[in-house]
Amino acid sequence: MALKDILLHLDGSPRDAVRLDLAAGLAVAHEAHLIGLFVVDSALPSWVEASALAYADAVEADALIGQLENGMRESAGRAEAAFSERRTRDGFSGEWRLVEGRVAASVALHARYADLTIVGQDDPATPRPPESGDLVERLLFTSGRPVLIIPAFGDFTTLGRNILVGWDGGREAARAVNDALPLLAKANSATVLAINPCRGISGRAGAPAADIALHLARHGVKVNADHTVARDISEADVLLNDAFERGADLLVVGGYGRSQFREMLLGGITHRLLQEMTVPVFMSH
Repeated sequence: MALKDILLHLDGSPRDAVRLDLAAGLAVAHEAHLIGLFVVDSALPSWVEASALAYADAVEADALIGQLENGMRESAGRAEAAFSERRTRDGFSGEWRLVEGRVAASVALHARYADLTIVGQDDPATPRPPESGDLVERLLFTSGRPVLIIPAFGDFTTLGRNILVGWDGGREAARAVNDALPLLAKANSATVLAINPCRGISGRAGAPAADIALHLARHGVKVNADHTVARDISEADVLLNDAFERGADLLVVGGYGRSQFREMLLGGITHRLLQEMTVPVFMSH
């Protein structure tokens, strides 16, 4: 599979510039069509109104909502201008979409018609109505497409040159590796890391993750297989620490469900990665 349609979610935040820079680079490298999407959040005005009425009268609440809606439109205009300027400068194929609706549902809908969706890590410091929260996790589990999440903090000058793959031999990990093949094929180097392989991760000749590394090598990926035993810290922390030590600029992992039972078994790996990420993370479910 090649990356031919990439969806980029912009929301008017200062992190838009970071996501746009990385998305434009991918669009150029893969000769892909980049779609800029801005969702005017239909849930936000009603949420603000309910909150404002506890402290102000209806007239003041209406004025506040009007200011909020105008602010969202202005943010959308600035995002569109930045997207158009970058498209002209870099020469990639692209289009701009402005829609109104619930953010998570709208992004998931548009994501189903793209090979990859790029979003920002949820920032807990940014207040959102319950209907619009947890964008990344909702997108991951409802769009049916891979998601590239860019951390809420930090600068990233490269993406996908040195990739770390978290491998446990499960369905989600296999799906993530397959979906990430276009990125892995262009990487300068990739490492498949099995954590605590004594728990059942298989490999040729007893080497954990060797099977999947061999599969990737047949696709032309420059890949190594490695494993580590770390029972005292979470798998998510192992992955993040290893990514830092290897200088990885992308982490590829499977996205696991967040039911209480699954979290008991897996320790909430997906949830912790989404909270603590320090490097862009490519996930599939």
